Amino acid sequence: MRKLLTLLAAMLAALTLAVSPAGAVTNGVPDGTEHPYVGLVVFYDEAGNPLHRCSGSLISPTVFLTAGHCTFETASAQVWFEPTVTLESGYPLSGGITGTPYTYPCYDDFATFPNTCDLGIVVLDERVRLSEYGTLAAVGFLDRLATRRGQQEVLFTVVGYGLQEVKPVYSAERTRYRGTVQLVNLSSALTDGYNIHTTSNPGVPHSGGTCFGDSGGPVFHGGYLVADTSFGASQFCRSFGGYYRLDIADARSFLDDFVPVP
Repeated sequence: MRKLLTLLAAMLAALTLAVSPAGAVTNGVPDGTEHPYVGLVVFYDEAGNPLHRCSGSLISPTVFLTAGHCTFETASAQVWFEPTVTLESGYPLSGGITGTPYTYPCYDDFATFPNTCDLGIVVLDERVRLSEYGTLAAVGFLDRLATRRGQQEVLFTVVGYGLQEVKPVYSAERTRYRGTVQLVNLSSALTDGYNIHTTSNPGVPHSGGTCFGDSGGPVFHGGYLVADTSFGASQFCRSFGGYYRLDIADARSFLDDFVPVP
């Protein structure tokens, strides 16, 4: 079981910079300025060496929300909010807004899957003033979907800077993309009330999925931020996506230590 959980966690883990900087939601479209508070974040060790990169969302001028497996055992971070992050801007060593990462204390590297506590934040060193920020859904917002019929009609919007394609052609950009994924289950062995299970296969009405580098990126439903990108089950970023719910009372309590949320 531990081997399986490790595999699941690794599928959508942060893209290691030593392999290749990557870029976007599979089968999605460029997001442009649609979600200006969604950013690309690079994490560093104590010596300032880049470790990996993820996606995430500003939920206040100084609080950037991402995944726990992104912030875990890192010392510092930088965040870029441009629709396309270029090497000319200093990426990955300079040019971003610096900050300090914090990991949800119950995060344990997926050992207690499906209750992964896969949540982390970066407190930025300076305020980012935008006309809007990510709005968190109320506690229990998704509970009504757990027993709802017609789940094939329930769609979520995902946004991130992850790989656009792995196979047949490896396509890596540093561009913010968005896609649409379809709900499969909220109460299976993969979810158990903690995660959202969606299909990442191309189709209609859904069109998109998440891949390496999208970790920590936002998942929206009804205009509200309901989850962060957490795990998957295919090295080719197909099959399904797993997203850690942000409308859980305990997760909201952790966030409330940094910024008051509804």
